[in-house]
Amino acid sequence: MAAVGDEAAAMDSISREPAAQPAALHPAAGGAAPAERPDPAAESPAAAPKKTGTNSDGGVETAEEAVEPAESDINELCSEMFDKMALFLQGELTATCEDYRLLENMNKLTSLKYMEMKDISVNISCNLQDLNNKYASLQPYLDQINKIEEQVSSLEQAAYKLDAYSKKLEARFKKLEKR
Repeated sequence: MAAVGDEAAAMDSISREPAAQPAALHPAAGGAAPAERPDPAAESPAAAPKKTGTNSDGGVETAEEAVEPAESDINELCSEMFDKMALFLQGELTATCEDYRLLENMNKLTSLKYMEMKDISVNISCNLQDLNNKYASLQPYLDQINKIEEQVSSLEQAAYKLDAYSKKLEARFKKLEKR
């Protein structure tokens, strides 16, 4: 993962400022005048001239050698890194906890919905059982209605036959009367 923002600036300052090491790293130069200090270019490999080279890609420069930063810089950067890593992990854990809370709430809501559906289905089942019992109690009356309907139908047929027979008789009677 590439460094961005403050991290990139800190990393850049580490690689570009090796001569800014504190005097604590040079005990011989503690009370001496600036003329007595050893030449930083002689001690620091970063002060060596930049090596440039070309290859077939068209003049690509090689990177300069990495220099180990000062102890206080390392401690400060490590502390900052650990603080940011702690903040990042805290955020990740918080997000995960929130996800689990959301999932728990969704499960509770789903459970309540299923309980409501269960209650509704129990009510429907009871109502259906009541309807079946009422239908069973009405069945003898329905059978009687069917018998009456059959009797009415046969009575109707008899009435039609009687009507037809009476018309024939009337026609015969009129015929006999005319003679």
